[in-house]
Amino acid sequence: MSYNPKPQFKLYTDVHEFYNDTYDVLMRHEAQNMILLGNIMIGHEGKDKTDWRDPIKWLMATISDANGIRLIALMTPPHNIALYATDNIISSEVIRCLVDGLKDHDIPGVTTEKSLAECFAKEYTTVKGLNFKTTMSQRIYELKAVNPDIKQFGVVRLLNEKDMHFFPYWAEAFNAANVYGNTQMSIPQDTNSYQYRLSTKKQYVLEDNGIPVSMAGYTKETQTAICVSFVYTPTYYRGKGYASSCVAQVSQIALDKGFTKCVLYTDLLNPTSNSIYQKIGYTPICNSLMLKFNKSSDL
Repeated sequence: MSYNPKPQFKLYTDVHEFYNDTYDVLMRHEAQNMILLGNIMIGHEGKDKTDWRDPIKWLMATISDANGIRLIALMTPPHNIALYATDNIISSEVIRCLVDGLKDHDIPGVTTEKSLAECFAKEYTTVKGLNFKTTMSQRIYELKAVNPDIKQFGVVRLLNEKDMHFFPYWAEAFNAANVYGNTQMSIPQDTNSYQYRLSTKKQYVLEDNGIPVSMAGYTKETQTAICVSFVYTPTYYRGKGYASSCVAQVSQIALDKGFTKCVLYTDLLNPTSNSIYQKIGYTPICNSLMLKFNKSSDL
């Protein structure tokens, strides 16, 4: 009789070791794993350690058995933990092993493929005596070619210093709807995050007749794929085709730079944006959940 060892939990302190162990596994589903891939590349390259990007603060772990890595986990505080079950094969035993390994860590929530998110959340909150709730139901899309029939408006250009009188407000409106899962917009205060976004040279503004009407930009990237995000159009300019034009042009810029695909996350409760992206040429890859863990008294 062959001996089948139980799954083993491994906690990493060296981001380079974590990168080397997990990169090829994550690339099996590149578009689905853009958060994980983009973050481990940031850590491995070590060029940017602002805010949460310093790996010294990260929680990195894998679960392995005789067949290799079965589950990958990465948390970049204060963000949720992100997970990937190799080849999307979910094992209850593997999930339990991860939760047991994390029992002394406080996890604020999980953001990952829908089925895996639910399985992890149920096990983790049971062990910790917590509850969980959905803060956003998402769909992950990828694009390899932009639909040439999308009507183009105006000119897309990089965000610049002259835009800082409105960009912080647009950024907070985007965060309220897409990051924090609510519609309560914060009044811009600390300028660091907006200046950082400006410095990355990854944020674009669509101008029509010299007036800024929409924006879109890039976040995570690998050697072959890049995430399109920070898509926002002020209420007054919606319904005019500006968002479609802006995202289409920004996506094409990425393809022209040599990326083979663009990846995009959407809120499933926003049918308009989901329809827009599909018309541009984005195709669904999988659904994802953003879940938050709470004490019963906090719900």
